[in-house]
Amino acid sequence: MKQLLKHGMVLLAGTAALLHPAYAQDKGMVYYMVPTLLDEFQTGSVSALEMFLEQVGYDLTTLNADNKTDLQQSQMNDVIALAPKAIILAAVDFNALAPSVDAARAAGIPVIEFDRQISSTVSDFTSVAGTVEIGYVAAEQVERLLTEKNGSVKGKVLQVLGDPGDPYTLDIQKGFEERMAAFPEVTIISQPAMMWEASNAGTIVSDQLLANPDIDIVFSHAAHLSVAAVASLEAAGKQPGDVYVMSSNGAPVALQMIRDGWMQVEVEQPLYAQAAAVAMFMDKLVAKEPIEPGEYDVLGLPSVVTDEAWGPTIKIPGAAITPENVDDPSFWGNLKPPAAPVTSVE
Repeated sequence: MKQLLKHGMVLLAGTAALLHPAYAQDKGMVYYMVPTLLDEFQTGSVSALEMFLEQVGYDLTTLNADNKTDLQQSQMNDVIALAPKAIILAAVDFNALAPSVDAARAAGIPVIEFDRQISSTVSDFTSVAGTVEIGYVAAEQVERLLTEKNGSVKGKVLQVLGDPGDPYTLDIQKGFEERMAAFPEVTIISQPAMMWEASNAGTIVSDQLLANPDIDIVFSHAAHLSVAAVASLEAAGKQPGDVYVMSSNGAPVALQMIRDGWMQVEVEQPLYAQAAAVAMFMDKLVAKEPIEPGEYDVLGLPSVVTDEAWGPTIKIPGAAITPENVDDPSFWGNLKPPAAPVTSVE
């Protein structure tokens, strides 16, 4: 992978060109503003976007903000001056980056929100998982697991959120707690792992095991947080299955923890489909053509584009990964990208 340091930014480019043949003519450069490269979803998103955008004719350069809002704002200013075909943004802080979105669009550059929705201003397109729906799926799994463990839907759940500046984690929490409100005998303890730092999640789990030794389930909002959670459980003398573990995003490490018996459920965030949707609509976005609301097939997943106050948005469903289906190659955590290339929406 080619890496260049420039103005305090890390640029990552060119990996897709080494891994995949050319599919279409060179249509220009797109920049991806990734918030961090500390977890497998974010590194996987770089590879997926490179692969799918190349299939429809675009080059991709990725800038890593290292979870620093001010750095990502500076990066946005620098990229706007380069006048790329489009900017894909996964914001470190969805409120703080809104003015940068406005500045890019004022310069005539389409802005696509990826994974982290910004609702406080208008973007040209947003591709996200159904994050509230991920919360719903997680609640269904907790209902099942508590019944399996305690005989009915009762017990104590430690919910380890990501950073509260990220709408991804807030939406999952919203959906999860909305559905769990139907079960008054379930106590939910919610704590944020600031900056999505795994060490923060580990500390939360260690502290809560002391304060609440009867925790039944630890539900983290990302797989890398569950790695730290499991380490804390092991340090406390727990064995696989003593405390159930689940998380959401579908990373390879989570699938391995399911195979190892430490994790019971991973609710997948459909990374490949989210990236493919961006590529499918890129021609229309660059040409500033309208995106029609309605149903679309994205890598076989039935997805819906709606017109929202912040712009056209596609939501793509996730699914629960369990020991019974963990080896399904359609889950991105098994690292088997789709063989068939995507095509642009006409």
